[in-house]
Amino acid sequence: MHAIHYKATYILTDRFPPIATGPIQYSFLKMLNGHIDSFDANEQTCTMSFNVSTDYCHSIDIVQGGFVTVMLDAVCTHAVVATDPAVSALSSLEIKVTFLEATRAGKMLAVGKVQKLGGSIAFLTAELFNTDGVLTATATSTAKIRR
Repeated sequence: MHAIHYKATYILTDRFPPIATGPIQYSFLKMLNGHIDSFDANEQTCTMSFNVSTDYCHSIDIVQGGFVTVMLDAVCTHAVVATDPAVSALSSLEIKVTFLEATRAGKMLAVGKVQKLGGSIAFLTAELFNTDGVLTATATSTAKIRR
């Protein structure tokens, strides 16, 4: 099971300078109370946590699918940046999201992984878990890389 935690850390690698984790600076992710929990450059992963209010829900407490997609897309993007510091920007070319369970308002954990990083294209995956460790949504993504 995945635990949700909010401790800011610095991940040290021999590939590039430390990457700070902590609260998100982008306003659209701040709305979802996003937080970068960890990076693992060797595993090419990023973990982020969110605490989504009912302001972003339909049917009382079910997070609208577009916001679920934002969380999955963000964790994929951060995984690429953690893996290759030369990347200056990413543009999504395709995102496929599968909704496995209702994603309800509250705390959740997103895990993004670089499956393959090429010269100009990245292939990515992401998973979103609720506080009980239940997988609620997954994504596969193809992104254009700018260095």
